[in-house]
Amino acid sequence: MQQREEKQLEASLESLHARVAHLKGSLQSFILKLENEHDRLAWPSVLDNFALLSGQLNTINKVLKNEKTPSYRSQVIIPLLLSPDRDEELVKLTEQRVPVFSHEIVPDHLRTKPDPEVEEQEKHLSAEAARIGPEVAQKQIQTLNKLCSNLLEKLNNPRDDRDSESSALRQNKPSFNPADTNALVAAVGFGKGLSKCRPPGSVPPGHPGQPTMSTGPTLQQVTIAGTTGHQAGMGGQVAQQQPGQPGKMPSSIKTNIKSASMHPYNR
Repeated sequence: MQQREEKQLEASLESLHARVAHLKGSLQSFILKLENEHDRLAWPSVLDNFALLSGQLNTINKVLKNEKTPSYRSQVIIPLLLSPDRDEELVKLTEQRVPVFSHEIVPDHLRTKPDPEVEEQEKHLSAEAARIGPEVAQKQIQTLNKLCSNLLEKLNNPRDDRDSESSALRQNKPSFNPADTNALVAAVGFGKGLSKCRPPGSVPPGHPGQPTMSTGPTLQQVTIAGTTGHQAGMGGQVAQQQPGQPGKMPSSIKTNIKSASMHPYNR
């Protein structure tokens, strides 16, 4: 009876080892593609690799849950020989991951429970989960499900649709404000909206608010010759107003104009 159980255990271990080896080969192949062919790797190929890995994991779980498979939980692994020296056979079996089987390595590789720190963290999380009421937990679950649904909806939408929507938004969105453009045109063309006030101290000595058109020397006396051309030249002169008498013509100009009208060549 005991020999039969041992043979059954060995057979199940061999079958499980073979399936794990297939899973390991698939993982190595997929990692190699991701590292060396990531620029040429298509998304359908990635999905196929994930589907293959998922199927192999499901097969291993079915084998472990099968009734004919012996319970591995009741089996105990005892290290028979511990040595600090390098073991070439162990290096070959573990693919150079474990060179020695010493007192420092055995507790990590033969551990059946998590580390004490991990156990304390799990207890802390379990206590926090127990303090949350059913209503609060249900609200958090609904919020998380809503976020996941929105994320899945965005991921499932084709990329072309998202690109077309973004381009349509960019085309429909105006890049200028028509009201500001019209106000600017009205200000430049018609002076609409511009301030008519001058800063203090900038008003000339003439009429308030009226700028002086000429900045040349003050015309005191105009000499008029006996030709019409000189009269035209006199008309081209611009006389400034005398300070303190806004709106009045200087007396020297009046005298010269009167003398010119009485000249014998102008009669």
